[in-house]
Amino acid sequence: MQYNTLGRTGLTISKLGFGGIPIQKSNEEDVRKLFQVLIREGVNYIDTAKGYTVSEKFIGYAMEGYRDKFILATKSMSRDYEGMKKDITTSLEALRTDYIDLYQVHNPSMEQLDKVLSEDGALKALQEAKEAGKIGHIGITAHSTEVFERALSLDWVETIMFPYNLVEQQAAELIKKCKEKNIGFITMKPLAGGAIEDATLALRYINQNDAVSVVIPGMAEEKEVLQNKEAIENTAPLSKAEEEAIEVIRKKLGNQFCRRCNYCAPCTVGISIPNVFLFAGYLERYDLADWAKSRYESLAVKASACVECGACESRCPYNLPIREMLKKCAKEFEG
Repeated sequence: MQYNTLGRTGLTISKLGFGGIPIQKSNEEDVRKLFQVLIREGVNYIDTAKGYTVSEKFIGYAMEGYRDKFILATKSMSRDYEGMKKDITTSLEALRTDYIDLYQVHNPSMEQLDKVLSEDGALKALQEAKEAGKIGHIGITAHSTEVFERALSLDWVETIMFPYNLVEQQAAELIKKCKEKNIGFITMKPLAGGAIEDATLALRYINQNDAVSVVIPGMAEEKEVLQNKEAIENTAPLSKAEEEAIEVIRKKLGNQFCRRCNYCAPCTVGISIPNVFLFAGYLERYDLADWAKSRYESLAVKASACVECGACESRCPYNLPIREMLKKCAKEFEG
């Protein structure tokens, strides 16, 4: 296994990290066995989130007795002081640990980030927890390049997590700035939420970018760990055949792929369009259909509410046929 330094945190982490979303379909004993594989193969970076239902709990059980083998990262969507303070305590209890290496503000909008930074915002709770030794470092995750760019200017941000893969290139220049500023960059959605089927090619592509600190594909089985490790260990330049395969994938996905940039917002009737498409991706990935449906059900406005005004399509920089895509999602989720 190859290792990187996670930006200014100084943490030594494996270039291949463990994404904790898919283990929600598993059980505690199987996850514990999987973590023995991670130890054996040298994977030490663990990513989870309070919002991933049982993921923190399962990881806590799996790490018991082996906490020192892992660099542990989690995140919370709380934006206020009391909510974040409570979430940090909940995460510590679920993960069965007295410290978390990296705690992240989970996907805030620009307006929500203002709340995080306010006098009674979540940042205050994070900084207090850091001073108390409950968390080691503070980061942020995002799906919006606007938030990414702003995060680069915040002195408390030690890491940034953002989608990056062979079809999602909207943050390429911002990722370079992470390296310039010594901010750790964590690649999420390396397979574009399941749209990219060739995991080896996807990881090989990402591994060519030396500004990437770690990539965190979701893994639930030993064979996935071994396959992904092999891809990361292959540091040879991309072959002509691989480059051609990448172009085929890009052309295949075409304009049907949502990058979750959120430029389509605001929807006339309040549909959270990127989230609808995100949950739709999980219907076909990781065997998390039930979880995707429950997340979809939590949306205040469903895809079927679309009035087909087309305002979103006029703002989409990728010219997505959003109205047709929403119809498809409504059929899949609502019947």
